[in-house]
Amino acid sequence: MKIPKRIASVIINSLKGGVVPRIGLPYITVGREHEINALLHDIEIISEGGASFRFIAGRYGSGKSFLLQTIRNYAMDRNFVVVDADLSPERRLQGTRGQGLATYKELIRNMSTRTRPEGGALTLILDRWISSVQSEAMDSLGCGFDDPRLAPETERRIRGVVGELSEMVHGFDFAKLLTIYYKAYIGGGDQGEAQGLQSDDESKAKVVKWFRGEYSLKSEAKAELGVNIIVTDDDWYDYIKLFAAFLKRAGYDGMLILTDELVNIYKIPNSITRQYNYEKILTMYNDALQGKAHHLGIIMSGTLQCIEDQRRGVYSYEALRSRLEQGRFGSDEHSDMLAPVIKLNPLSYEEMLVLTEKLADIHAELFGYERTLGQEELIAFIKIEYGRIGADKNITPREVIRDFIELLNISFQNPGLTVSQLLGSEGFEYARFEVDEENVEKEFAEFEI
Repeated sequence: MKIPKRIASVIINSLKGGVVPRIGLPYITVGREHEINALLHDIEIISEGGASFRFIAGRYGSGKSFLLQTIRNYAMDRNFVVVDADLSPERRLQGTRGQGLATYKELIRNMSTRTRPEGGALTLILDRWISSVQSEAMDSLGCGFDDPRLAPETERRIRGVVGELSEMVHGFDFAKLLTIYYKAYIGGGDQGEAQGLQSDDESKAKVVKWFRGEYSLKSEAKAELGVNIIVTDDDWYDYIKLFAAFLKRAGYDGMLILTDELVNIYKIPNSITRQYNYEKILTMYNDALQGKAHHLGIIMSGTLQCIEDQRRGVYSYEALRSRLEQGRFGSDEHSDMLAPVIKLNPLSYEEMLVLTEKLADIHAELFGYERTLGQEELIAFIKIEYGRIGADKNITPREVIRDFIELLNISFQNPGLTVSQLLGSEGFEYARFEVDEENVEKEFAEFEI
């Protein structure tokens, strides 16, 4: 396996640290064929003007984040704009102290495209949109930047885009900001120079600041940009829908929102606050399935408990439970991958064997040695890992991968030590199972007054 050392280093170090690498996923993708195909089907629907909403549920370390990252990379390759955010105590879907706005800020900060996969693509998207409109105007007129007909034609096309957006909720001010950005942009380009216009980087920066949700006072936005509204905790989702509509008109196929760590809503101690967050999820879900949102996909990821717990999970909100709960015919053996909730089943022994083989090749490539682990040693490792008591139900890919990379590191640093000796050694300690909160005894469970 030939793989650049930079990518190999990211893969090995990330997996050893228990996190999903942002690059190099095709080198280590194993299994999840049905889950990936179901989500790719959603991508097709979104690109054709539809919308989708999915939950990905599984234990800690089962591969939820890995699946999200895989879909993220695929969506960007399909000309999608992807925004992602991990929920936390400071970032929620709804809040009264800026928690909802904080999530919006994180999503916009992580706005990514195929040419800017690391995030921060907002300015690039705006500039690309105006540049493409100018090019279309020149092609239709058959003229250059110095032609006096270019400016009116470009503005006519810009007005066509912003006019469509004006019909949406908060669309008027959103469209006004796009117009301000356009006028500031052309001042610094070839068209602006031909017309004797001055660049206005300050106005561009103010518009971007507004789109990022960084204005805290309406009066400040009014004074600097002439708009009477700002992004708030209550209405940030409306602007996400506006962005999805705009991005389609800017030449992209759609917008995909990835939200991980849904468990942080489950952990909110106040039941009323949790309900408000679940209401926001319900709004998003209804918009997607009722055709109120277009070119927009939403995927939320969390543990089975934070979704199915009827005491404080997503299912504690009856309107969501009745919509999301599995029907009579679904089972672990025959999962409905087209349902709103995709439950991740454990990877098979064969899939884990293939994964360990890939990791052994990458590790050898990274440190420049000839791989010595054969099929027999890999099988022996898998047997030992899954031979532990309770491993069939409790062990996760994260734990197996962490153990295997540790095995590779130790064997590389100790050339005289064979893998067989290491596997048979009592001194080699395997990763412990993650605590499963679903099995906590009732007397130790959290209670509310």
